[in-house]
Parts: sequence; structure tokens; C-alpha cells
Amino acid sequence: MDLFKILGIGLITCIAGLIVRQVKPDVASIIMIAGGVVILLMVVDYVAQIFDVFKVIVDKTGLSSNLFSIVLKIVGVGYLTEFAANICADTGSSSLADKILLAGKIIILFMSMPIITNIVEIVVGLL
Repeated sequence: MDLFKILGIGLITCIAGLIVRQVKPDVASIIMIAGGVVILLMVVDYVAQIFDVFKVIVDKTGLSSNLFSIVLKIVGVGYLTEFAANICADTGSSSLADKILLAGKIIILFMSMPIITNIVEIVVGLL
């Protein structure tokens, strides 16, 4: 099961990072980033399957594929922002991590404007 492989890689990466951090803190950061990238690569197939399911939902319901596209992009921005912020926090740059999170939230708000506009138009149309 991939979950156990991912957990194993995560734990091994953490332990290796802790051991190496005592001797070479900069190398420990690289180890942590590499472990994170490996884990992300392991879930690429799952992400592709999620996209396929959303495509089936869009096809069956007749909903706008643009709407689902925006939602998936927003989720992607959220995950990538959190990943980058956690890397910064792990390397001791919590201030930069906070700024990355703020930027991600602003970008998500911007990306959601078409959905918000759609909702407002529907509500106004009902009144």
C-alpha cells in the first residue's frame, strides 16, 4: 500500500534530517525538501485519478467545466502554498512562511472571483 511507503519515506526523511541537522543544517534542509518532493511524486497518479473523477462528474451533470477547473486550481494553489510555507518554516524562516501563506490566500481569493461573481448574479436574478 502506498500509504505505508509514504509514511516510511516521511519518517526516514525526518530522522535523517534530524541526524544531519546536528552536523550540517543546510544539508538537512535539502534532505527534507527531497523527501517532500519524493512523496509528492508518489501521489501524482492519485491526483490524475481525482481529475478523471471530476471530468466524469462534469460530463454527467452538465456543470461548467470552467467552474471545476477553477476549484481544482484553487485547491492546487492551496496545497502548493502550504508545502512551500512549511519548507520555509522548517528551515527557520517563519516570517517568510507567513508571507507565502498570505500571498497564497490573496491569490486564492483572486482566483475565486469568477465563482463569487456567478453566485452574486444568481442571487440577484432570484430577487
